[in-house]
Amino acid sequence: MKRDVPAPQKNTEPSVPQPTRRGALKAGLAAAPMATLSARARAQITPLRPSPPTTPFVVPMPVMPELPARPLTIFARAPTAAPNRAINPATRIPFEGRGDAHQLRELAPPQTFFVQRFGAVPGVSIHPNLPLQVNFWGSNLGGANLSIDKPMTPMPTIVSRYQAGANTAILVRRFNNLPTGAPSGGFGKNSITTHLHNFHSAPDSDGGPCDPSYGQISENPLLQGRFFFPGQYFDYYYNMKRAGFNTPGVGPDGDVRESLGTLWYHDHREAHTAENVYKGLAGFHLIFNEYDTGNENTGFRLPSYPTYDIPVIFTDLAIDPLTGQATLDLNEDGGHLGDKYMVNGKVQPFYNVRRCRYRFRLLNMGPARHYQIFLVNPDNPAQLIPYWRISNDGNLYEKPLNVTSMKLAAAERADVIIDFARLTAPGGPAAGARRLWLENRLVQTDPRRPETTLNPPATAANALIEFRIGAIAADGSADPATITSFAPITLPPLRAPQVVRTFKWGRSNGVWTCNGKPIDCNEIRFTMKRARAERWIYETSGGWAHAVHNHFVEGRIVKRNGVAVGPGSQEYVRKDVVALYPGDVVEYEVTPLDYVGVYPMHCHNVLHEDSGMMLLFRVDDVGDRKSNP
Repeated sequence: MKRDVPAPQKNTEPSVPQPTRRGALKAGLAAAPMATLSARARAQITPLRPSPPTTPFVVPMPVMPELPARPLTIFARAPTAAPNRAINPATRIPFEGRGDAHQLRELAPPQTFFVQRFGAVPGVSIHPNLPLQVNFWGSNLGGANLSIDKPMTPMPTIVSRYQAGANTAILVRRFNNLPTGAPSGGFGKNSITTHLHNFHSAPDSDGGPCDPSYGQISENPLLQGRFFFPGQYFDYYYNMKRAGFNTPGVGPDGDVRESLGTLWYHDHREAHTAENVYKGLAGFHLIFNEYDTGNENTGFRLPSYPTYDIPVIFTDLAIDPLTGQATLDLNEDGGHLGDKYMVNGKVQPFYNVRRCRYRFRLLNMGPARHYQIFLVNPDNPAQLIPYWRISNDGNLYEKPLNVTSMKLAAAERADVIIDFARLTAPGGPAAGARRLWLENRLVQTDPRRPETTLNPPATAANALIEFRIGAIAADGSADPATITSFAPITLPPLRAPQVVRTFKWGRSNGVWTCNGKPIDCNEIRFTMKRARAERWIYETSGGWAHAVHNHFVEGRIVKRNGVAVGPGSQEYVRKDVVALYPGDVVEYEVTPLDYVGVYPMHCHNVLHEDSGMMLLFRVDDVGDRKSNP
């Protein structure tokens, strides 16, 4: 008989005490190493040593493979709406880590099935000047034998689709086959939860870190929390309906204006998110629809996936010069700033392109750095090279924006179109260029915040990717300059808010807080009422920058520092991450629809989140009016 829970991998490393970022946060108190250190002691922490030198642009940038769909018959234990809590005799814990039933699954039973198995990534080269990396975790393409179908990071890209009038719901079964024992590198937690960032999910499949209704943050798999343990699987259900599908007056397919495009999935283990995401548990999830079709000959005629539509995930990595391995300072909860840019799993790669239009889906994986991204000709740095930005946080703008740079805080996304033919043609902004760099020019030497200044252009250490421009290619995609509207995917109108709440993001008693309190996984701080609009006022203090992300409810930035955000702004769009810089006051409007239950809100500088800067809220049909939750 087939087993659909392979035995967890064994860790052959010496058993040593595992560092932890912090203990469980209970009763509003954080048992964090940093919380117990005085300011003087914290100031004496040794910063990460400079990484070994690496030569840029010597390794090609890979494009992560797409996760294949699987037939229902592959499952020895068929997926069900209720979790499979039967005890697995091989592991003596429940087969499934899920604690509650899939909400509203009966409206759209899953039609397409995927499988992923999470495990340690075998020694992998990220740059020829560095040894094989052994500290990464990832997932495979679904095969049961991890020595053949090996885990990878970034993790495979998942592709799904909205389709009006059709059921395109999907289910992803994820197996935890991470190593038991002490993690390589001394960081990482092998009990995990997977958050599909910004998807309109019920709490059962949102991948949130904790919930008072289902075991809070239980370390006991018999008293399941929101994460699952080695030897378990977890069935994540996504109904592939736009928000509003269960809201009177909208329709069973949801509101087309709520169409999402570029999402990502990542670990969200309470108190260990930074470690696990940095360790590699992150990947793209792309959603196409009737208008953004993935085919440049139909719909909006954006560059075709996968040849000219390329997901790009980047982070700033630190390499221990003594071991040559990726490292993370677990004593520093202010933020991690690495000195090596890793893009799609390689350090400063190159990517061969043709002279035509490409769509690049850019994701700042974090954990803390802010970016301001330019397109630069290293052979003529004086050129100011424009490109087209078509989306923000997975949402299309009302029409393409022509920009010369854009800022991305942790977890923010940007879809851009670069027309290598037009840019490099005679008389073009980069006439004659044979290579271009995607470069981060924003100065940031302090995890507290980026500076307001820029590095000079064409500085090799600041380049993420070198595009090497080849021959002309046929191009059936639309010129972004001619796209005057992405209708019917437009901005929903603002609604009069019936509740106003203020959230002050700061630091208190050595831990990160919101409104003076750190996360307590036993406490729900406020309750939203379904279909009732709210305005949230975000403030920050202490000279810190934050990237605030709310699960489930996506919203619009209405005002920043008293100035209305309007057409032409890169923030005039629906967003799930709000970047806050020192002294900012941002007004943000949200309306919850369809599902009920408990969700988190937190800073996506995930070292802040892991050290307290998170809270839980509930959605139901009653709500409350707390102004300072």
